[in-house]
Amino acid sequence: MAKSTSKNPSSNAPRQLSPERYARLKAEAKAPYRGLRKFIYLACGASGFMGAVIFLAQLAAGKDVTTALPNLALQIGIVALMIWLFRIESRKL
Repeated sequence: MAKSTSKNPSSNAPRQLSPERYARLKAEAKAPYRGLRKFIYLACGASGFMGAVIFLAQLAAGKDVTTALPNLALQIGIVALMIWLFRIESRKL
């Protein structure tokens, strides 16, 4: 069995990877699942936006205003929360 002359066998790993891939792996190690979280924020924001449009249409039609107004406010709050979380996630590097 051949032994490595270096003290740390993983010290050769950065030299074997391309600089772009190494940078991407370092970024993933600092913030795991960032892409997944951003996708979830986008999906929930889109869902909240669609819900807001539906409740806004109900309000415009004058149909069941007492329940549509709080639901519209909730959907707008969800969209605002998802935008805020997405921005926080985008700023972290």
